[in-house]
Amino acid sequence: MAGWRGSRGGGDRAVEHISSSRSIRLGKVQPQAPGHRTVFCNDREANALARFKGNSVSTTKYDIITFLPKGLFEQAGGEPLFSHDLNLVMHPGQELATSLFNAFKVSFSCSPVSPVTNVLPLALVLLVSLIKEAWEDWKRFQNDMAINNSTVEVLQDQKWVFTPWKKLQVGDIVKVKQDGFFPADLLFLASTNPDGVCYIETANLDGETNLKIRKALEKTWDYLTPEKVSEFKGEVQCEQPNNSLYTFTGNLIISKQTLPLSPNQLLLRGCSLRNTDYIVGAVIFTGHETKVMMNSMKIPSKRSTLEKKLDKLILTLFTVLFCMCLLGAIGSGIFINRKYYYLRFDKSEKQFDPDNRVVVGILTFFTLITLYSPIIPISLYVSVEMIKFIQSTQFINNDLRMYHAESNTPASARTSNLNEELGQVEYIFSDKTGTLTRNLMEFFKCSIGGEIYGTGVSEIEMGTAQRTGVKVEVQKQSNVVREKGFNFDDARLMRGAWRNEPNSDSCKMPAICHTVLPEGEETPEKIRYQAASPDEAALVTAAKNFGFFFYKRSPTTISVRESHVEKMGKVQDVQYEILNVLEFNSTRKRQSVVCRYPDGRLVLYCKGADTVIYERLADHGNELKGATREHLEQFGASGLRTLCLAYRNLSPDVYENWNDKYIQAKSALNDREKKLDEVAELIEKDLILIGATAIEDKLQEGVPACIETLSRAGIKIWVLTGDKMETAINIAYAAKLMLLEKLKISLRVTLLNVSLNCSAVVCCRVSPLQKAQVTSLVRKGANRITLSIGDGANDVSMIQAAHVGVGISGQEGMQAVMASDFAIAQFRFLTELLLVHGRWSYLRICKVVTYFFYKNLTFTLTQFWFTFHTGFSGQRFYDDWFQSLYNVIFTALPVIIIGLFDKDVNASLSKKYPELYKEGIRNVFFKWRVVATWAFFAIYQSLVLYHLVVASSSRAVNSAGKMFGVWDVSTMAFTCVVITVNLRLLMMCNNITRWHHISVGGSILAWFIFVFIYSGFVLPKAQENIYFVIYVLMSTFYFYFTLLLVPVAALFGDFVYMGVQRWFFPYDYQIVQEIHRHEADNSRIGLLEIGNNDLTPDEARSYAIMQLPGQKSRHTGFAFDSPGYESFFASQAGVYVPQKAWDVARRASMKSSWSKTTRKN
Repeated sequence: MAGWRGSRGGGDRAVEHISSSRSIRLGKVQPQAPGHRTVFCNDREANALARFKGNSVSTTKYDIITFLPKGLFEQAGGEPLFSHDLNLVMHPGQELATSLFNAFKVSFSCSPVSPVTNVLPLALVLLVSLIKEAWEDWKRFQNDMAINNSTVEVLQDQKWVFTPWKKLQVGDIVKVKQDGFFPADLLFLASTNPDGVCYIETANLDGETNLKIRKALEKTWDYLTPEKVSEFKGEVQCEQPNNSLYTFTGNLIISKQTLPLSPNQLLLRGCSLRNTDYIVGAVIFTGHETKVMMNSMKIPSKRSTLEKKLDKLILTLFTVLFCMCLLGAIGSGIFINRKYYYLRFDKSEKQFDPDNRVVVGILTFFTLITLYSPIIPISLYVSVEMIKFIQSTQFINNDLRMYHAESNTPASARTSNLNEELGQVEYIFSDKTGTLTRNLMEFFKCSIGGEIYGTGVSEIEMGTAQRTGVKVEVQKQSNVVREKGFNFDDARLMRGAWRNEPNSDSCKMPAICHTVLPEGEETPEKIRYQAASPDEAALVTAAKNFGFFFYKRSPTTISVRESHVEKMGKVQDVQYEILNVLEFNSTRKRQSVVCRYPDGRLVLYCKGADTVIYERLADHGNELKGATREHLEQFGASGLRTLCLAYRNLSPDVYENWNDKYIQAKSALNDREKKLDEVAELIEKDLILIGATAIEDKLQEGVPACIETLSRAGIKIWVLTGDKMETAINIAYAAKLMLLEKLKISLRVTLLNVSLNCSAVVCCRVSPLQKAQVTSLVRKGANRITLSIGDGANDVSMIQAAHVGVGISGQEGMQAVMASDFAIAQFRFLTELLLVHGRWSYLRICKVVTYFFYKNLTFTLTQFWFTFHTGFSGQRFYDDWFQSLYNVIFTALPVIIIGLFDKDVNASLSKKYPELYKEGIRNVFFKWRVVATWAFFAIYQSLVLYHLVVASSSRAVNSAGKMFGVWDVSTMAFTCVVITVNLRLLMMCNNITRWHHISVGGSILAWFIFVFIYSGFVLPKAQENIYFVIYVLMSTFYFYFTLLLVPVAALFGDFVYMGVQRWFFPYDYQIVQEIHRHEADNSRIGLLEIGNNDLTPDEARSYAIMQLPGQKSRHTGFAFDSPGYESFFASQAGVYVPQKAWDVARRASMKSSWSKTTRKN
């Protein structure tokens, strides 16, 4: 076709200049307006001037040229190792700047430390980080290649030709077959199904596995064959690319007709075609301008509160470093004097010029910065990130106690930078529907014509009766109809008895006013309903059981098999023409359809929230309004979800006048949604009330017990729901969420002051935006740590507004999960997530950070005390490699082990005594008092380590009878430091396992192996003094006596303090330890209390299946930063992967898929 001449295909194509002599209707091609774009279908030359982006996508961060500079830049101020969203204060860039400064100073002979030993540890950290970045980016590149090289049939010269996705351009006509994925955002033109409809699955976009219907414009239904499609020359004027998945505004101009386009005509990239042989579509948005790619942004970065407090600790360390260096600089300026002639001061060295004390002090200051720099721990960054990464991927993700066998869904830590935040949560903000409840709606009761139907007793009513002491008798009948979505019994309506009731014809409304899609055989027993919400499916199921069986749908009609009104057992198929559908949204809170009966009668049916329906009722019928209002209050008090039903008969003239305005609003390019809402107001008035429906959404399993446990842990729970107050309050009571105050959002300060004194708060009738505002109010106004949990798209803003966001992979898709920090399948798993994993993570990270502070301060202070004996000259006490490897090797592994495996009490006791969690809320283990205590003992131990070693060595001699030199003493002191700090770590452990013994023993052994090898060779001049030192030391009794005496003396003060503290001022967990000290802990370390007897056989089998390679994504280290395409990748590789909603939240590894794709090509 003509569109293929004059330009090159490809994602990054260079568009060829088109000569003005070419007849391409230049008068038709207009510059792209800011508000919309114009696409010429089937005409590449006309689209060339617009320079639309290609369809090639790239999610990589680097290329060959930018990798090294950009990678170093990101490490200097961007993202740390092992976690893409974390921003620790200890960026490697700070160490890089320090090391570069040190290297710069070496060139001026001011640094006492070798540049190699000073920079090498940091270089190792950066190398590991860059290798990790390169590996992650390579995996991204493989994913991109797999997608870009996928093929689709494109119209070319009146025939379908397989073309790589990356060569698609805006305006191309493509053909997508059943189960195929749409390669770009397409304008739906035609399908093999009748009436131009197709069925799509949007699981890769929002996690919803229920099918959606899309309908092509009637004008384009015939464009199916290549010959016919070649004739299509339409012009599309539509909105500019945006990230709104559920809106689309545009017009199709064809044959001088302007036809409005809506989301029903848009097929989004990443969705798949179902139950349709093939469709034909025109490319509208490509590559990074498609809606799915514009939604593939990173979740807003969050930092834990403990990390922010760590900032202050690091600043404190810098302050201490500055003061130490300043003191040394002043001392150096005072000490330097010609009377010490034997020191041979030389004017040629400015740092030792007695005539210029100011310069001496300044140069000494910078020298001491280099010498004392180990006080700022480089390895803290690597260790903390590694610990948190393993905690997330291995412990939280693999905890069987948070595995939901029914949905085959494990817990998922989508980020590793908030683990410890889970142990300090004070406020939980929870959605109700789908979070506290199951979101499995069942039709339970109804009110028709002022009469209540339905004899059941809801779960909330039973809870209310228990609370008030009233006995409720529940009559169970064996002949009650039970099916998914229907839990109703009333002899007046069931089994055809509705014919004898007044207003009996009202039972058919739920069968007409909906957007449900039927699937399967057209029989009541085997048909399945695909609905946008479970409420709609429940209402249609109820209508079926009342005798109005909806079994078939086309774009313009609904077919209902109705029981005969007069003759029992007789049925008749009735087809209703659907003229207009006024869809539900969070603003309208209602849905309407205009239908034409077979006899030509026009009726508007409307269902929605009671507040919006009552506003639009006609003036008459006040008695029915009052009775229904009372019934709505009763339903709400029973914890049921209510909808009001109403209708309006329309005259042809009224409808035609209104429909003209509706078509005009539907064709608008600007503010289409607003105009459609305004037009809907014109016809949704003077309604006649039919009645109300009541749907039960039962509480999830374990919710009351979970909330009661969390409350005992000191956590305050707020429920934010759009339900009416009566419903929300009774749900709160049933969930054991005791309501102390009923509040409406009005004045922020008043709300905050009152609610902070409540143990629980229920906010009713709140919108999604108000949910986020309430969360932010407590987070910022009260400065408390918050957690938001929800399961739907309306909870996303609330989840992102809290310190920690938890998504539930439930019935409303995966939008909440994709925006969350942690994902679980059930609300009750919060107990395990917070009281076990959260509390343990908080305790472990606190210990890791304070221990790093202690061991680095202890080591640096021994060098500091030595400075007083050297005239503040900057003479080093330790060998360069001793100093460089202290944090990297000799003390690195034990602190990682304690960060992974230390636990004060086991998981069962953590949940048995939830009050232990309050220590995290109060931040007991990372207060300045705790830091000051560690600092005190660091100073004490450094004094003991330095002065005892120095004092004892003053009279010690080696085997040759010679006194020990400075390197003998420093090696002895360093050996004592390594042993002391490693033994101190064992003292702070709550439980000691073989891993603790291996790590501590291995670290000490690593020091001896290193020093034996290092001192066994003659090294360059800078290190020659260390030669044979360890062998000389170990040949003396002094070595072994000092090795025993000094660590014991150094740790004696800690031992006494810990004993006094535990005996007289115990922490809560220490009391629990004493209570249960004789009980054996049979839990398995590493898998967090996963016992062999904790799962039923079915759960164990389901978990084993989930662990198979084809079922579970392999973690690649860079998960959660792009949309989930696991099923897509697998399909491209020829592998069948069952679609699971939670796959969207897990990033698939492409290694095997890519290799298979390569072999195929």
